[in-house]
Amino acid sequence: MKKLQSLLNQEQLEAVEYNSNSNMIVAGAGSGKTMALNYKIAYIIDQGLSPENILALTFTNKAANEMKSRIYELVGKKADQIWMGTFHSIFARILRIESEKLNYKSNFSIYDREDSVALVSTVFQALNVNMENLTPNKVQRRISFLKNQMILPDEYAKHVAETPEEKKVAEIYKEYNLRLYQNNAMDFDDLLLKPLDLFNSNQRVLQKYGRQFKYILVDEFQDTNKAQYELVKLLSGGRTKVCAVGDDAQSIYGWRGAEIKNMLDFEKDFPKSKVFRLEQNYRSTKTILKAADSVIKNNAGQIPKTLWTENVDGEKLNVIRCADEKDEAYQIAKAIKKEVTSKKLSLNDVAILYRIHSQSRALEEGLRRVKIPYKIIGGVEFYRRKEVKDVIAYLRVLSNQDDEESLLRIMNYPQRGIGNTSITKMTAFSQKLDITLFNTMARVFEVIEVKERIQKNVKQFKQLLDKYIDLKDKLSLPELSSALVDELGILKMYKSENTSDSMTKYENIQELLAGIQMFGKENPDATIEDFLAEVSLVAGIDSLDEKENSVTMMTIHNSKGLEFPVVFVTGCEEDIFPLNRKFDSEANMEEERRLFYVAVTRAEQKVYITYARSRYRFGEVAYQSKSRFIEELDPDSISELSGGGGRKSSRRRKAADYDEFYQESFDDFDQERRSLRVGSKVTHDIFGTGKILAITGNGDMQKVSIAFEEHGTKHLLAKFANLKLI
Repeated sequence: MKKLQSLLNQEQLEAVEYNSNSNMIVAGAGSGKTMALNYKIAYIIDQGLSPENILALTFTNKAANEMKSRIYELVGKKADQIWMGTFHSIFARILRIESEKLNYKSNFSIYDREDSVALVSTVFQALNVNMENLTPNKVQRRISFLKNQMILPDEYAKHVAETPEEKKVAEIYKEYNLRLYQNNAMDFDDLLLKPLDLFNSNQRVLQKYGRQFKYILVDEFQDTNKAQYELVKLLSGGRTKVCAVGDDAQSIYGWRGAEIKNMLDFEKDFPKSKVFRLEQNYRSTKTILKAADSVIKNNAGQIPKTLWTENVDGEKLNVIRCADEKDEAYQIAKAIKKEVTSKKLSLNDVAILYRIHSQSRALEEGLRRVKIPYKIIGGVEFYRRKEVKDVIAYLRVLSNQDDEESLLRIMNYPQRGIGNTSITKMTAFSQKLDITLFNTMARVFEVIEVKERIQKNVKQFKQLLDKYIDLKDKLSLPELSSALVDELGILKMYKSENTSDSMTKYENIQELLAGIQMFGKENPDATIEDFLAEVSLVAGIDSLDEKENSVTMMTIHNSKGLEFPVVFVTGCEEDIFPLNRKFDSEANMEEERRLFYVAVTRAEQKVYITYARSRYRFGEVAYQSKSRFIEELDPDSISELSGGGGRKSSRRRKAADYDEFYQESFDDFDQERRSLRVGSKVTHDIFGTGKILAITGNGDMQKVSIAFEEHGTKHLLAKFANLKLI
């Protein structure tokens, strides 16, 4: 008790010590909720509850492992007896124990998303599904959504499915579930649905686990979906104590099924429960909290609380009006230099947050220009994203028909009925006659092993490529790219899928076209080759070691739970942040506001908020309006600044203009070769696999000494070696 009193504040201590009934700990950002949860589990054990009677649920393996490690430090080996893990891992464990009750074998397989899509594809073939708007990916996502909403095939077919497409999905859904069962398999969503089925159909099993778990603790409660909440309620049975820990103001996963009402309804569903509020923030300055609170208070659906801190007042938030996305990157780079030098910070102390992945392109290019190292968390660099690389592969084939790798990448993308078997036979033919795969396409009718229907598909594809090869010297680069993407129907394909993932891909391709448009405007005589040369400087970035001194870039969703001394919240414009896709309810806007709250409260010392007056979107200049969230900020907590003077002046800005804030220690930094180090294993196109013995020099003169397995030691210029890390 003395230890708890010395480590916890009064509110944390009261929440930890309360053991009379169910309770909810509403823990504001930076209020030490993880520590309170860990100590509560330790306290419950100290008060005499057996560890095996405790169920502790989290959302990620990382969080679960950190919890286990911390509680082990507090209670020792007793921690091994606690039922602790993610929702999916815990209920998979229960399902294996009780599998016979559901007529499954205990060694059932668990299908990940790729397995599920493959099974849907098999069902497509079995049912001869041939509907234009249905794809295995689209149907798998629909099935997953239905399972998250606890809607089973028969219910969907009887009460929901109305259109021919929905009726076909219902048929596929039913057959998909049947085949899962026949395969003795469950998909990821079944790990939550099957326990509900088990408990609802077998009271004896429900009572068994009701007796087993005397206390259920749920971390990040605001992220629970309908099925997870129902499982907690079923297991509690009105007798088991439940401790829900979360922050309604950080409920930002509604798009994947999380329901904020689970927190808002907690007192109603657990009528004798008590609510504790952790409102003291240990992370941010008073000014940052004041700004965040001034925005989040505009949400109607929330649990009232007021964060406060004993930290210093701190600096005002800098709101920077930028000319365009390139000026935004320039202003951010300039501010990073200022913060790092004036406050003696490392680049690891800086985070750049954005609402959607496609925003990263201009930001990455801006940081590269001034040689500021960065790492991207929770995503890949823009030009390495599959959908972007697919379009670029088309441009590479138009430029160089001998580029077989790019041709293989696009041969059946989008799908045109040219399968791997046919491609293999064509490749064998090209090797036999010692001609390129591109030339083989013109002679595909000689490849007798390929069916006539597929030969026609190959011919049509070849004609499409020939058409754009002929046009590439007649149209401007932006015109050529837009026409090609339009004829391929890629954007239409992703838009028709209408999922979060497909819309992200749709936006990324639009962003690529916007980048090509901008490149063409700034370089009117540019060719495909010029653009590909430019792109080659951006592609192929190796991921950074977490310990490397580099700026962190990520979406706001990925930043949740993290903290940094300095945070940049970028792209704060209407239709970007908030992301407005014709919102059909105020609830969606409130989630966007919570996302802004999460972004601002990641900062410990300083927040920069940027917005652009114009931005390339969907292939043309769009004139943007400032985000409503900026308007909601307390005026006393912000300082408004102006960046560049406009798109025209931004285009004229040369690399030399950045010299004023070059940081000497990064002058020779190369984002491409940042991970090369002594001891690294690499591959070379000619010399094969080797190990780096030494690195000398900087910049373009950097030399790498490598001991190759078959060719001995070579001394190479890193710039031209095209080394790939293993």
